[in-house]
Amino acid sequence: MLLARAVCVLGFVGLAACSRSTPEAPAKSEGASERPTTAAMTAAPASAALESARVGAPAPDFELPDLDGKLVKLSSFRGKTVVLEWFNPGCPFVKASHTKGSLVDAASRHGKTGVVWLAINSGAPGKQGHGVEENRAALQTFKLSHPVLLDEQGAVGKAYGAAHTPHMYVIDEQGTLVYRGAIDNSPDGEGDSPTGGKLVNYVDSALADLGAKRAIAVAETEAYGCSVKYASK
Repeated sequence: MLLARAVCVLGFVGLAACSRSTPEAPAKSEGASERPTTAAMTAAPASAALESARVGAPAPDFELPDLDGKLVKLSSFRGKTVVLEWFNPGCPFVKASHTKGSLVDAASRHGKTGVVWLAINSGAPGKQGHGVEENRAALQTFKLSHPVLLDEQGAVGKAYGAAHTPHMYVIDEQGTLVYRGAIDNSPDGEGDSPTGGKLVNYVDSALADLGAKRAIAVAETEAYGCSVKYASK
């Protein structure tokens, strides 16, 4: 599996800055001493291309810096369940989900059972939600204690096919990707308008299935939210 070093870097803007898509019916399955500057983070290139993520296959490994510049490698958590959350503090859907919806206390709640939660910001310089300080402020606003990893060049986001914020991924103890898609079936991000009338938290469900050592009932859904603010080609 190829390793990639990519360097990338929460606020509220109008819905016009985002693109929203409503999820379709789900498919059934089955720690650095100095704080980095934006310039320094931008300068570090990706060292290799990552493999494309597929449910049921090994999750592509990666190594990214957190907001303090400490490199975090996915494979270092082998033996633990990992949740990846694509993150943009300027996205209204991210804000709604972290203040009213299914992401409120989600990381801390699952962390108590040993789940590792990593947020990844694949926004490029100059794009909505980019910047160490904006993301650091969001940790305080949303009362988050898990790392935000910076993927400015977007190599990791593209390897995982991350299209929206939030976009969620669950990786089991063996390093296999077992779920990807929306956090839940309420595309307003607030949990107030669930498709079908009943709120379903897909990540909670996947983690419950893993804990019970049963097959993941819903392994893939279509994510909703803002578009990931990748660098323009």
